[in-house]
Amino acid sequence: MKRFNLFYIKISIAILIIAALGWFFFGSYVELGKPAIRFAQGVTAIGRQKTLEINFSDSQSGLSHLNVEIIQDNKGQILADKKITSKGKKQEILSIAVNTADLKLHDGPATIKVSATDYSLFKNQNILSQNVKIDTIPPQINLLKTVNYINQGGTGFIAYQSSKKITDTGAYINNCFTPGQATLIDNKASYVIYFAVPMDADKTKTGIMIFARDEAGNETNVAFPCVIKAKKFRHDKMNLSESFLQQKMPEFQAMIPSLQGKTPLEVFTYINSQTRNENFLTIQNICKKSTLKALWEGTFLRMSNAAPMALYGDKRDYVFDRKIVGESIHTGVDLASNAQAPIEAANSGVVVFMGALGIYGNAVIIDHGLGLFSLYGHLSVINTSVGKNVAKGEKIGNSGLSGLAGGDHLHFSILAGGQFVNPQEWWDPHWIKDNIIR
Repeated sequence: MKRFNLFYIKISIAILIIAALGWFFFGSYVELGKPAIRFAQGVTAIGRQKTLEINFSDSQSGLSHLNVEIIQDNKGQILADKKITSKGKKQEILSIAVNTADLKLHDGPATIKVSATDYSLFKNQNILSQNVKIDTIPPQINLLKTVNYINQGGTGFIAYQSSKKITDTGAYINNCFTPGQATLIDNKASYVIYFAVPMDADKTKTGIMIFARDEAGNETNVAFPCVIKAKKFRHDKMNLSESFLQQKMPEFQAMIPSLQGKTPLEVFTYINSQTRNENFLTIQNICKKSTLKALWEGTFLRMSNAAPMALYGDKRDYVFDRKIVGESIHTGVDLASNAQAPIEAANSGVVVFMGALGIYGNAVIIDHGLGLFSLYGHLSVINTSVGKNVAKGEKIGNSGLSGLAGGDHLHFSILAGGQFVNPQEWWDPHWIKDNIIR
């Protein structure tokens, strides 16, 4: 009896081993799962040209046959047909260029039919049908203001509407792109752009183009009609005293370990070039995201009872021991009053940055919506916090001499589309009325 039981035990073990081996070698071959199909990006419309990227996958027997077809008016045209000759291909990506003119497709509805078959015994197949719209007509841009006057170094403002829904839009000022911000004007879907006018802009070398792309990929470029008014900017020399370098440079050495052991002049050279550039990139990054509506209203406030110490666009040559050791372009207006004078928000907005900011010292940046920001630098005390909604005239800190400052003052900047612009325009109610509100 014991021999009989032992015999059946051995038989059972052998059957289990054979079953396991069979599953190992043939399990994927007899599986019933269908391959997966996924568009890399949502496809709802196709313009004159579009590239479709489709991901195929099958984790068991692998892919054997892939097919992509476009159908319009019950007529199908093959876009891709691929047979995979070797087993075990788990993933495949097809990138397909669609040219609607070559395919003789007309504007209107169509269907993209995608199929994938695996290597299993049952040749499992998955079919995905995607309804699309063939749309080859570019969006038409309607400018809401046809005569525009802009100043060198100032803020340009564009307001426009589109004949159709657009997914990407903005303005190119030469090669510098400023994204458009969607908003409502007279309860109609519209777009606005605040952009920086280069300090050396003129009608011969400065091109301003409005760009728009719809969901089908059709693009439009429209010239922005404007008159560029010349503005004179100051150029002066600033003598760096030994006492200034000895007093201020240790602050930066404490913040940047690599500056330890450098002379005060070497530290200044690094701060005025490398740190200045890094700070600008930080500010640009902060200004990439803006509230999608105007938060400001009326004229921006100027620091009260304050004398201007430096203006926007001032070109500075830094001189030490009778030699020019650096240069810079001033990105705002320096205003000086009493020591540790109260600093107020120039207009309503949301605080998006507060803290140490390199050459600007203790700083606050406020988002005024639709790509417009204000910056307050060299503060001694900050009395606000990130995310706080501030009202025009609300105290946000006190003036000081933090950062690269030789005396107590406020550095005030305005940024449009991530670029510095002349703040003086925003203190002028007539300029705001004529160039923005009207």
